Amino acid sequence: MTNYHGQIHLSLAGFYDVLTDDGKMMRTRARGNFRKKGLTPLVGDFVEFSADADQDGYLLKIDARKNGLVRPPVANVDQAILVTAVKLPNFSTNLLDRQLVALEEDGIEPIIYFTKTDLLTAIEFDALSEIVTGYRLAGYQVILPQSAFDKPSLTSLREILNQGLSVVMGQTGAGKSTLLNHLDPTLALATGEVSQALSRGKHTTRQVSLVAMGQGWVADTPGFSTFEVFKMEARDLTKYFREINYYARNCRFRGCVHLNEPDCAVKVAVTAGEIMQSRYDNYKLFYDLIEGRRPVYNKHDKKH
Repeated sequence: MTNYHGQIHLSLAGFYDVLTDDGKMMRTRARGNFRKKGLTPLVGDFVEFSADADQDGYLLKIDARKNGLVRPPVANVDQAILVTAVKLPNFSTNLLDRQLVALEEDGIEPIIYFTKTDLLTAIEFDALSEIVTGYRLAGYQVILPQSAFDKPSLTSLREILNQGLSVVMGQTGAGKSTLLNHLDPTLALATGEVSQALSRGKHTTRQVSLVAMGQGWVADTPGFSTFEVFKMEARDLTKYFREINYYARNCRFRGCVHLNEPDCAVKVAVTAGEIMQSRYDNYKLFYDLIEGRRPVYNKHDKKH
């Protein structure tokens, strides 16, 4: 038996195809003790395994993950393309900001890609352009196609995908599969074929795999994570809004949460138009949601 190290590139029915560090794809299975320990290998995991020539190998160890997503089930993600429709379904800053906060917490770099911009009137497109400027000033990469899947937008996205491990996510109907098909027509992903009768909970994808995109890798199963739960403490939320975190350095009080405190630099920046009102409103909304779920006995916990 020879020991190898590599990254899982395909997960299917209990088998895991691992691309070894020296560039060889080998099929493996997880030993029973993985189940006993409650460990499920994910695409993107770096693993050690042993194998004989021409036989399936056995996974021995999963390296520590830097992050792990549920939908799609992928580990060690570097960046996420947030496919965001401007219409059908209608654009929501609330949903986009939820997604951004969740990705920030997981240490995943978000790239916002707007779809269906051809459905906008000239006035609506100008209004969206202002919002895009706000997100760019906040520190996010945003791709705003002039027309659906135009060449400059796809070229920009291919450059971004040319490194690391990326996932494509967003609401159902936002155009994730269509975008991937434009990036790589050989994928031929089914678009719009998920029956409306199927509830989200029942929709399962049996196969997850990574496909090469230049020097990078992309999970070819678009995820539609809903990001309904915030895991952080309310006082930590400020860290996951980039521009709020930036201006917070100038607040008078070190533990300022930018709600009712005096001399709050964040509120000054909102008034001055340096932070989008919608971003600040969503920050307050998320803060209240997190506070609302706390057990009563935590109310007087000492703040760190």
